[in-house]
Amino acid sequence: MTEHVSVATSTANLGGSTATRRDDDADVIVVGAGPSGATTAYYLAQAGLNVLLLEKARFPREKVCGDGLTPRAVKSLVAMGVDVGPGWLRNKGLRVIGAGMRLEMPWPELDSYPGYGLVRSRASLDETLARRAQAAGAKLLEGVTVTGPVLDDAGRIVGVTAQPDDPERTRGDSTTYRARTVVAADGNSSRLSVAMGLRRRDDRPLGVAVRTYYRSPRHDDDYLESWLDLWDGDRLLPGYGWIFGMGDGTSNVGLGLLNTSDAFGNTDYRALLKRWLRSMPEEWGYVEENRTEPVRGAALPMGFNRTPHYYRGLLLAGDAGGMVNPFNGEGIAYAMESGEILARTIAQALARPTRAETDRVLRGYPRALADSYGGYYTLGRVFVQLIGHPQLMRFATRHGMSRPALMRFALKLLANLTDPKGGDAADRVINGMTRLAPNPR
Repeated sequence: MTEHVSVATSTANLGGSTATRRDDDADVIVVGAGPSGATTAYYLAQAGLNVLLLEKARFPREKVCGDGLTPRAVKSLVAMGVDVGPGWLRNKGLRVIGAGMRLEMPWPELDSYPGYGLVRSRASLDETLARRAQAAGAKLLEGVTVTGPVLDDAGRIVGVTAQPDDPERTRGDSTTYRARTVVAADGNSSRLSVAMGLRRRDDRPLGVAVRTYYRSPRHDDDYLESWLDLWDGDRLLPGYGWIFGMGDGTSNVGLGLLNTSDAFGNTDYRALLKRWLRSMPEEWGYVEENRTEPVRGAALPMGFNRTPHYYRGLLLAGDAGGMVNPFNGEGIAYAMESGEILARTIAQALARPTRAETDRVLRGYPRALADSYGGYYTLGRVFVQLIGHPQLMRFATRHGMSRPALMRFALKLLANLTDPKGGDAADRVINGMTRLAPNPR
């Protein structure tokens, strides 16, 4: 439901369009109501702040995603009070297929994370999270496209201009929303970040994923399935294919590739998906007549590929800050976790009596992210460089798949699932590697 706001009397001219000043100014404006934006808004509202959450689409809406949620994401959902019972398909772990072998690995038993994953369509997941933020007290406006930042005399962002999709409004009319702090949670393209001068970094990994849905008898599989042998003719590609049962009669089927090989940007990903699926058993149903949705693609911004995460009053969350895990392409868990970290930072910052003190606290947000993910993402960047070499990828797949203990270690590493204290030997090794790895700059 879109909430209407009353119109105040002052107007200003911004960029040639009529900008109407409205009385819905907030403590914090969050641009984008995906997992990072909705989570940020939820925790801000819980802290008693006045939050305006702007979403360009109207729910429910589609997003390109594998729809699989690891235990790390489940933990964040439970922390927000989301009921993950009926309607959420649980899975036991990850089934890996490669080098002619198949290995099923349950999610690790940990004190810090639940022992199960979930599958849920992004159309449903994102709306669920946005409604949780709304129920916590955030003001959610759907169908509002943010068109640019509003800056003060010092060049610091103090609000945004936006275009509601109201057919009764004159085309070109815009609305100005103002706040003490602005969050960009507007995804990989992050137009707000770009408008503030923040571009993607070429020295960080980037992936691309394509996916679609098929009617299939495998729709209720209780394992997420990952295929490591992704071939394009005689080329072994740095990436993987996936098959995730949705529990509704369909499977989410897709593939992801990394920019660490010559194949990136020189591959027809949709055609590659079709060629890969032709190798599947016919009874699985992954044929054109069973496809229920178009093949869609999206970029995967990895390893902090847009920085700094605090710049002239603007804070970045989730994909806008390039927070996808380089090891496995997982983005939802890190979007939600970064949203929570950001909300806690903002709540403390806005409680300070002066702007100088507020800014000092906000500048701690990038450090908090680096403490949480910096060393791990550094390891991830090394990993994607290594698997960009087909010979190394082939060697790792062939020798890893025949060693279940090594693959269980790899699962913990790639999914970032360890107990920070105590834990087993694998946990201690992975945590030690992460601590020793340099934080990114």
